[in-house]
Amino acid sequence: MKDKIRVTVWNENIHERGEGAWADVIRNHYPHGIHNALKEELASPDLEIRAVALDDPEQGLPQDVLENTDTLVWWGHCGHHLVEDSLVDRIQKRVLEGMGLVVLHSGHYSKIFRRMLGTHCSLRWREVGEKERVWVVDKDHPIAQGVPDSFVIPHTEMYGEPFGIPGEAHVVFMSWYEGGNVFRSGVTFRRGQGKIFYFSPGHETFPIYRQPEVVKVIGNAVRWAAQELPNARTVCWDKDPALEPVTSENPMDAVDTSSLHAKA
Repeated sequence: MKDKIRVTVWNENIHERGEGAWADVIRNHYPHGIHNALKEELASPDLEIRAVALDDPEQGLPQDVLENTDTLVWWGHCGHHLVEDSLVDRIQKRVLEGMGLVVLHSGHYSKIFRRMLGTHCSLRWREVGEKERVWVVDKDHPIAQGVPDSFVIPHTEMYGEPFGIPGEAHVVFMSWYEGGNVFRSGVTFRRGQGKIFYFSPGHETFPIYRQPEVVKVIGNAVRWAAQELPNARTVCWDKDPALEPVTSENPMDAVDTSSLHAKA
């Protein structure tokens, strides 16, 4: 493990620059954007944190930033469609190589989360400022360490089942909402050599990312997901030499098949 885990917090940073009373509320909670608030809240001697946004050059994630990121934290909502497919391709490649990915709140519908999971990732929702109780389901999981058995978020947006994610999801947290819904609010996945964690609390109009229990979960997650091994290979090897003699007669010996394997 490196001396410090290199964390990049990405935020579309659109709501924070909006106009109207709702935007004033968001700026009151996060005056410098959700990405910078998370950078501030997660600050720790073992983390090297960079905060970037959609409106930064190359949408905040040029190749050199991705190559020097152990865990990428993703927050998006109304700007999913603005993220370039070429960037999604590059993030996917890094996750398969081993980079960790922590997706927050409405990032469940981001291009990268749906790409990595291969499902629609839709859910029920309701925004009435109700109470949420988050329960720890897997107390032994590293992301749950130091987190109370349950904790309350006083006001939030409801996310409810059914949640359109693969059945392989490992549930670490489950939430109950005042209106009666339940939701798998903290789930993990593995794709290639990369670890993925989704955590639903974090609606932008409430100061949820200032709540110690939520910050603890996200801090645990960036450490759990961090890349530890060298980049895994994500392309096919060239034609592999046989380790032992092949004595079977090849019925295609007289036919040139090299063009079948030509790279596009």
